[in-house]
Formats: sequence, C-alpha cells, structure tokens
Amino acid sequence: MAKVKGSIVVDIEKCKGCELCVVTCPTKTIALAAEVNGKGYHYAYPANPELCIGCTNCATVCPDGVITVYRMKI
Repeated sequence: MAKVKGSIVVDIEKCKGCELCVVTCPTKTIALAAEVNGKGYHYAYPANPELCIGCTNCATVCPDGVITVYRMKI
C-alpha cells in the first residue's frame, strides 16, 4: 500500500479560530497563529506541514469549510 503525504490550505481571512481543527489533528500539524486576520481572529495554519498525513479530519470538523486538504501518494 502506498504511503500518503498530505498538505492543507487554510483560507485565513474566513477562519474564526475555533480550534476544532487543532484538536482533531492526530499529528499536531495545525496551530493557531499569533497574528490575527482581518476580522480580528487568531487563524489556523499548518505549523508543522511535514507531519500532515492527509487524513481530512480538520476539513471535516471545520464549521466554515475554510480548510482544503490535498493528498499525494509517495
């Protein structure tokens, strides 16, 4: 079975910083930024992108659908 490498893209201007993605990420790829977006929220970002396995947990739990997950076979 092929290994899968993942990566995520977060629409930081739409992110409300609810932290649901941070909590559900099994590899601790996602964190909240110290900076704020245009709405004044600390947004999610891939703090450890090399750890992403493309599981899509973050995109599934995001109430605003601001996370896109890409999966690549390696």
